[in-house]
Amino acid sequence: MAKNTDERKARAVPSSRIGRVGRLGALAGKIAGNVVTNGASQWIKGERPALSALLLTPKNITNIADQLATMRGAAMKLGQLISMDTGDFLPPELATILARLREDADPMPKAQLDTTLKAQWGESWHDDLLYFSYAPVAAASIGQVHKVITMDGKMLAAKVQYPGVRKSISSDVDNVATLIKLTGLVPSSLDIGPLLEEAKIQLHQEADYHREASMLSRYKDAVTQHNDAEFASQFVIPSVHPQLTTDSVLTMDFIEASPLDAAMNAPQETRNTLMTSLFQLFFNEIFGFKLLQSDPNLANYRYKEDTQQWVLLDFGATREVPDDIALGYQALLQSAASGNKQDMQHAALQIGLINQEHSDAQQELVVALGMEACEAIREDGPYDFGNSDLLPRLHDKGVALTMQHDFWHTPPVDALFIHRKLGGLYMLAKRLDTQVNMRAAAEPWLKP
Repeated sequence: MAKNTDERKARAVPSSRIGRVGRLGALAGKIAGNVVTNGASQWIKGERPALSALLLTPKNITNIADQLATMRGAAMKLGQLISMDTGDFLPPELATILARLREDADPMPKAQLDTTLKAQWGESWHDDLLYFSYAPVAAASIGQVHKVITMDGKMLAAKVQYPGVRKSISSDVDNVATLIKLTGLVPSSLDIGPLLEEAKIQLHQEADYHREASMLSRYKDAVTQHNDAEFASQFVIPSVHPQLTTDSVLTMDFIEASPLDAAMNAPQETRNTLMTSLFQLFFNEIFGFKLLQSDPNLANYRYKEDTQQWVLLDFGATREVPDDIALGYQALLQSAASGNKQDMQHAALQIGLINQEHSDAQQELVVALGMEACEAIREDGPYDFGNSDLLPRLHDKGVALTMQHDFWHTPPVDALFIHRKLGGLYMLAKRLDTQVNMRAAAEPWLKP
C-alpha cells in the first residue's frame, strides 16, 4: 500500500537534463554492481545463474522503482504505462513494485516547491492566500496537489507541475527505454515502440495545464448539460479557477471525497448502480460527447459516500474522438449485441482493427475476440463481473494472436485508448464485485 504523502520522504526533482541523465547513469552503475556481486557469489557456489535472474533481483527492481519515482515526469509515466499495459508479461516482482508508480511519487521539498510557486504566482504568492498546505494531498508523475484556501474562503486544489518535466519528456522516455531494454525488464518479443511514442504524446499533453483546464471545462459542460438529469447527477466534476492557473499550476475546486476503495464497502445494489453509471459515461464519451478521458488509472475516481456520487479527476489525458472512429465503434457495438459476425468484421475493418492484408483466419480470430470482449452486451440481464473470467480469457487469446509474427498490427491510436479505458472499467467492475446490465447501459447507442 502506498504511503501517505505526509509520511513519504521529500526528494528534489532533478530539473536539468544533465541531472536526469546522471540519475539514470548512476542507476545503471548500481545495477551492474549488483549483477557482478550476486553473480560472483553464485559462481563460487558452483552455480551458473542466467543474466536475467541476476538483473531481476529484488534489490535491482527496488532501485529502478525508487529512481523512477524520484525523477517523476516521463520517467515515472513510462513505468506506469509498462506496469498498466503490460503487467501480465512482466516478472511478478517487477509488476508488484512498478505498481507503486501508479499510486504516488515522492513529494518535492518545501524549498523547491516555493521556488516553483514564486515563478508561477509571483514572489509574494502566499500573501494572496489565507492558507496553503505545503504537504501535498497527492503526488504523482506530472505534479503534486496541494490544498489552498483563498482570502474569500474558497477551498481549492492546486496541481503544481514538477520543474523540468516538460522540457525533458522526449529524452527521459528514450533514456529510460534504453535502460529497460538493456536490463531485460521486458521480453525481447514485446514491441514497446508504440508504447514509447504514446508515452511522449501523452506526457506532452498532460504537461500542458492550459490544455487540461480547457478539457476539464469542456468535459464538465458535456456532463452537466446532459439531457438526462438523473445520469448527470451521479458525477461531481471540479471547476477550473483560471486566476490561479498557469502553464505549470492548475487550480480547481477541492472536493472532499474518499478513495475509490471506499465504494467496496457500499451495499451490492449501490455498487451495481455506481458501476452502471461509469459504463454509461463511457458510452456517452465515445458516441455523445466525442470526448474520452482516456487514462484508466483508478486514482482518477473518488467516491462521495454521503451522496453516493463519483468524483472525476485528472483530465490531462482527455482526447477528442473522431467521428469515423465513433461511427465504427457504434457499428461494432450493434453487431456485438446482435451477434452478427459479418457486421462486426465490417466494423473492425472500418475502425482499422484489421485490414485486407490479414488472412481470413486472422480476421475471424479478431472477430471472435471482439465477440467475446462484448459478451456482456448479449447477456439477458445483469452481467456478473465479480465472478467472470472474461479478463484472463481475453488476455490469453490476445497474447496468442499478437505472438503471430505475421499478424503484428498497430490499430489507430484512438482505438488503443478506447480499449485501454474499457479494460480499466472491466477491471474496476470486477474489483467492486458488481453485476451490470450492459445491454441496458448501451441501449441508447444500439439503434441504427
